Amino acid sequence: MTTTDSAQQTDPRTVYFTAATWVSALLGGVRPEQLELPTPCDELDVLHLAGHLVSTVRRLIAIAELGSPDSVSPWSSVHDAGSFDALVEQARAAWADDAALDAPVVVPWGAVPGRSAVWGYARELLLHGWDLAVATGQPADVDPALVEPVAEEFRAMLPPDARVPGVPFGAVVEPRPEAGALERLANFSGRSSDGWV
Repeated sequence: MTTTDSAQQTDPRTVYFTAATWVSALLGGVRPEQLELPTPCDELDVLHLAGHLVSTVRRLIAIAELGSPDSVSPWSSVHDAGSFDALVEQARAAWADDAALDAPVVVPWGAVPGRSAVWGYARELLLHGWDLAVATGQPADVDPALVEPVAEEFRAMLPPDARVPGVPFGAVVEPRPEAGALERLANFSGRSSDGWV
């Protein structure tokens, strides 16, 4: 994956940890009776999506410490905001050294520098945060300034003509005229807003 010039100039850790603060609030806002609700992420209900969000932080820590997330399952039985927050603090420590951004690592989409891994997991937080928000009736948008660098990196990594079988993102969905920045990012990833907003 080629990192864009502006992404090279932006510290992805700032974006990631800001997104994590938003996701933490969403996790804290999930009510027990909502755990079996469907989400825009195919085949994941709220419970499993929340557990996956927790696991993505564990995987980002493993990337910093081990160079790969392969030792960590993408699924977790833990799904609460407190567990998520504790892991985020571990991730903050694991990625504190600026040199980690240029260290070679292996992620599910290939061999990349550390900064590209952080961008990818920031995208995970924003996209799955949108999924969780619309599924549970919580605020489903964030500051466009947070979304735009992630969207730019995503467009460079996976343009519309690269959506082929096996890629975990569907065809780009035309956004609603009134869609905000995060909804548009979700649409670009292949998620439809129909029935959710």
